[in-house]
Amino acid sequence: MITNKKILNKIEGALADFRPYLEADGGDISLIEVTDDYVVKVKLLGACETCSVSMMTLKNGVELAVKSAVPKVKEVIEISSI
Repeated sequence: MITNKKILNKIEGALADFRPYLEADGGDISLIEVTDDYVVKVKLLGACETCSVSMMTLKNGVELAVKSAVPKVKEVIEISSI
């Protein structure tokens, strides 16, 4: 698990920048962890949990924002079981 505060802060910043779009539809997102191989695990909250286009939002919005902030990130995945 990545514990480097600079990297985590950049990822949190990217999520914070994207958060208003999710909140506008009654949703939110929470960072769960960043694996050693730079897979970002997030939890979609609120309306995003049941939204039919949430995976599109995750891949085409959140993932692009996170990769832009931290190019080493390989992908962003949603963890439904947490």
